[in-house]
Amino acid sequence: MTIAIIGSGNVGGALAQRWILAGHTVLIGAKFPLSDKNIQLATKIGEDRFTTVENAVRQSEVVLIATPPTAIFDVMAEMGDVSDKIIMDATNTVRQKPLPYDTVYHALADKTQAQVVKCFNSTGFENMLNPIYHGEPIDMFMAGDSDTAKQVARQLALDAGFGTCWDFGKGDKVLLLEQFALSWINLAIMQGHGRDIAFRLVRR
Repeated sequence: MTIAIIGSGNVGGALAQRWILAGHTVLIGAKFPLSDKNIQLATKIGEDRFTTVENAVRQSEVVLIATPPTAIFDVMAEMGDVSDKIIMDATNTVRQKPLPYDTVYHALADKTQAQVVKCFNSTGFENMLNPIYHGEPIDMFMAGDSDTAKQVARQLALDAGFGTCWDFGKGDKVLLLEQFALSWINLAIMQGHGRDIAFRLVRR
């Protein structure tokens, strides 16, 4: 699978490394492909993976959005035609919303013809780099209206090393999934438990 990652920060960089290890082709789309930040990631995955947002999206079947939420309108303008793409929204609107929308997912669902899913937003990047705790994989979570996009997100979660990708429900559960992400942020950062904590659903 060819995946375009828009946003080369901690989350985008972590997932890029995991998916490359799993055998996927990963392209990093950036306004400034050889910026200082991107050079740091390029030393890990190779400079040849960096290109413009438009080029990365055009060559890919799947797009991961891992930018600040308010950047989504500029990103949409740079991506070009995404009507045949699957877009995964990994952002969280904890501090800023892409007004007039509550989330990036809702902006993408309204403004594009892509199949959109919310995923890869519910834990820290350290857990994306290494989702194994005491020999067991932690879980990932998703929400959205497209069953096709969910199937792809689930597979990519497994390919990244997560144990299960739980379905929170349709688009009306996207805000709930962002609140779930805020619960991790609250425990890990605000309550001082540290970033080496994770969620895993267990059954009796």
